[in-house]
Amino acid sequence: MKEKPTLTYQLPTKSCLTHTWSKPSFHYLDSVQAGHSRFYNQVKHSSARGSTELLRWLMTRESYTWDVDIQREFDARLNMPAAMPQNRPHAELDDWQIWFVGHATVLLQIGPYNFITDPVWCEYASPQQGRGPRRVCPAGIALEHLPTIHAVLLSHNHYDHMDLATLEWLHKKFAMPIYTGLGNQYYLPKQYHVIEMDWWQMIPFHDLTIAYTPAQHGSGRGLRDQGKALWGGFSILGADDHAFFAGDTGYSPHFKEIYERFGAPRIALLPIGAYEPRELMQYVHMNPQDALHAHLDLHAQRSVAIHHRTFQLTDEGRDEPERELTHLLKTSSKFVNPFYCLREGHKLTV
Repeated sequence: MKEKPTLTYQLPTKSCLTHTWSKPSFHYLDSVQAGHSRFYNQVKHSSARGSTELLRWLMTRESYTWDVDIQREFDARLNMPAAMPQNRPHAELDDWQIWFVGHATVLLQIGPYNFITDPVWCEYASPQQGRGPRRVCPAGIALEHLPTIHAVLLSHNHYDHMDLATLEWLHKKFAMPIYTGLGNQYYLPKQYHVIEMDWWQMIPFHDLTIAYTPAQHGSGRGLRDQGKALWGGFSILGADDHAFFAGDTGYSPHFKEIYERFGAPRIALLPIGAYEPRELMQYVHMNPQDALHAHLDLHAQRSVAIHHRTFQLTDEGRDEPERELTHLLKTSSKFVNPFYCLREGHKLTV
């Protein structure tokens, strides 16, 4: 009897403790987002008091309050029949499918091209296995079930977005280009094909164009590299519409600017989690109310919620972001375009 192949729904976290004390040199003064020694957001933030309060919160908070039976989550996923994405070399360019993998990882199938955002299959979102926020549910798609990945869209370098173990697996299998913000190549192996971009920079990609867009966030994998690499989102532009991936962001005027430049996205991937305590997180993470405002600012034809359910990064409950977004949508105008919360492994045809 033929054995079933082993499938990978999570990877051990790849040790990168050197990132926690490294200090890359800064040489991006020609970028409009750069100061003398780091990048800055469009909306300035008073960091002195915020840093003290953030440190106090990190030292005193309860890190694991989600009541999740992790083994049950994995067993349920492995025993659930599910559709799998396929290569679509002959798909028309206006044939789109969106697969929610988990956290900020989404497979975007735009015609024959397969893009993946912030690919994270690691077990711990940290520089070392066994430490930091732990994955509480498996990725929605096994790595072996991915179609050919034509490009990675890497928003920034925080551990729950830049996962070295997953990028290594993908590079060995597909050797695809990695599009990301200025300065992020420093953290990746030299043999990777990394294409660094500034905000609003646009690069042709076959029949499409990849644009790197602003976000209200930050970067850093240790104490000495804060703001040394640029953070952002992406728009994949076609002739008539675009797919927008917000990356990790707080709410700010950049959503209206993206709409003014590129028009209404056919699909927007918007973060809704990691927002409590609000006074500390509002500058860098949207809550569901902010995400709905972004959805409206963008005039998105439809949006999909990301950045929730997988890793406990902050204090709100696991189901609170989805529950709050559902409530907001029910009490909003009936003319608001759809905003979906997909379960891991589910797809949306757009």
